[in-house]
Amino acid sequence: MRIRDLMTKSLETIGPDEPLRQAAERMRIHSIGALPVMEGGQLVGMLTDRDITVRSTAMGKDPNVTRVRDAMTSAVITCGPDDPLSEAERLMEDWMVRRLIVVDSERHPLGLISLDDLATVPGERMVEAREEAQRSPL
Repeated sequence: MRIRDLMTKSLETIGPDEPLRQAAERMRIHSIGALPVMEGGQLVGMLTDRDITVRSTAMGKDPNVTRVRDAMTSAVITCGPDDPLSEAERLMEDWMVRRLIVVDSERHPLGLISLDDLATVPGERMVEAREEAQRSPL
């Protein structure tokens, strides 16, 4: 099983100069917890609901004037759609993240895969995916 088989393909994004209130509202409307941050067609960061809470709200910042770039994480961990699920699992564990942005060869976002997505895979299927990944090189 590959990442493309499990990833969320509809991807809501936001710009770095948008106010955090707008980001939070978009998360609420779409029932999501993260927004890839795009600038000039390039992926420049990731904003999560936790980023808003810890890096802004807890610091007393006004969400109407605080920009996405002030709370986002700039170092974005990505994976490819043809990577095995075990690669997503490994990256999440190594980097201690709950979500990965799935990108094409030019780093354009295609979707997102989360820890919750991986949790839906039956244990025996995940073992098969790990074994398949060990047999075939990335």
